[in-house]
Amino acid sequence: MPQKHRRPRKKLAALAAVTALLATGGALGTSTALGTPTASPAAARVVEGGPRVVGEKWLDSRTVDLTVDSPAVGKQLPVRVILPTRFKEQPDRTWPVLYLLQGAHDDYTSWTRETDVEEFLADKDVVTVIPASGPTGIPTDWWNHGSPTAPDYETFQVEELTGLLRDTYRANGTRAVAGVSTGGYGAMAFAARHPGTFGAAASYSGVLDTTALGMPTVMNAIVAREFQLPSALWGSPFLHRANWNRHNPAALAEQLAGTRLYVSQGSGIPSSDFGNLEGAVLEGTLWGQAHGFTRQLDRSGVPATVNFYRGGSHAWPSWQREFKASWPTLAAGLGLPAKAP
Repeated sequence: MPQKHRRPRKKLAALAAVTALLATGGALGTSTALGTPTASPAAARVVEGGPRVVGEKWLDSRTVDLTVDSPAVGKQLPVRVILPTRFKEQPDRTWPVLYLLQGAHDDYTSWTRETDVEEFLADKDVVTVIPASGPTGIPTDWWNHGSPTAPDYETFQVEELTGLLRDTYRANGTRAVAGVSTGGYGAMAFAARHPGTFGAAASYSGVLDTTALGMPTVMNAIVAREFQLPSALWGSPFLHRANWNRHNPAALAEQLAGTRLYVSQGSGIPSSDFGNLEGAVLEGTLWGQAHGFTRQLDRSGVPATVNFYRGGSHAWPSWQREFKASWPTLAAGLGLPAKAP
C-alpha cells in the first residue's frame, strides 16, 4: 500500500496566514476500468432538469470517480464512490450509504489519499460516497447576498446524490455521514437540518458551534482564504444571526435526537506531533466550542459517544484513528454489524 501523506496539502504561505489570524482572534486554518461492476450506464440516468452523471472513471474494481452535473450548485462536480466488495456478485441487493466529507481547502480525494478507508471498508457492506464540497470544504447552501443562483452543496449532497446513487449503484434509503474539520460541521449540520435522514453522524475535529466565541472568525477565514467574500457564506454573523443559527449544529442540537452521534476533538497543545505545530494550534482553537456543542446535546437530552483527547493535531493521523473508533456508531446507524461477519 502506498505511503499516505500525513498532512493536508497546504501551502506554507497559507498556513502562515492562518496562524496570523489565530494570533489575532482565532481562525483555522485517464485509467483503464478493472472488473467494472455490473450497473446501468450512469449517463443514461437523466431526469429532465435534474442532476445527472456526465462522466465515470473507474480506478479499480470497487472505486469509481463520477462527474455530476448539479443544478443545486450550478456546475459539474467530482464524486468518488467506493462499492462493497460483494456488489458485483449480489446484483439484486441494495446497500446503505456512508458519506465521508472533506475538510477545508482539500478535495474529494482526501479520504482515499490520506487514509486506508478503502481497505478498512472492504469487508463492510456499504456504498461509500466522498463528494466534493467546494474549495472551502463547507457543505452548505451559500447565501451569496440573497442571490437565487447561490451554490447549494447541501442539496447536492443530501438530495441530488441520493437519487443518483439509488438509480445507478443500488443504494437504499439508509444513510450515515462523517467528516473531518468543516466536513465534521457538515455531518452534524446535515443530521440536524434533516432529522431522521441519517442514522448516524460523526465529527472529527469539526466546527460544531459556529457562533461560539471566535468561531465566526474561523469560518470567515476559511472563506476568505479561497478568495471569497466571508459574508457570502451566511451573511454577517451579527446582522444575519438567524441565518447563522439555522446552520449551527449547536443551535439545532435537539433536532439530533434519534441520530447516533460520535464527536471527537483533541486539545492540540501539548501535542506529540512536533512537526505540525500549526495543526496543533488549529486543533486547540476548536477545543472550547466542541465542549460547548456537547454541553448543548446534554441540555437537549441527546446522547452521544464523545472522545475528548489530550494533544493531537488538526491532521489525518488523528482523524483516521477516530474514524475507526467511531465505526460501531456508524455501523449501528447503517444497520450493519460493528464487526464484519
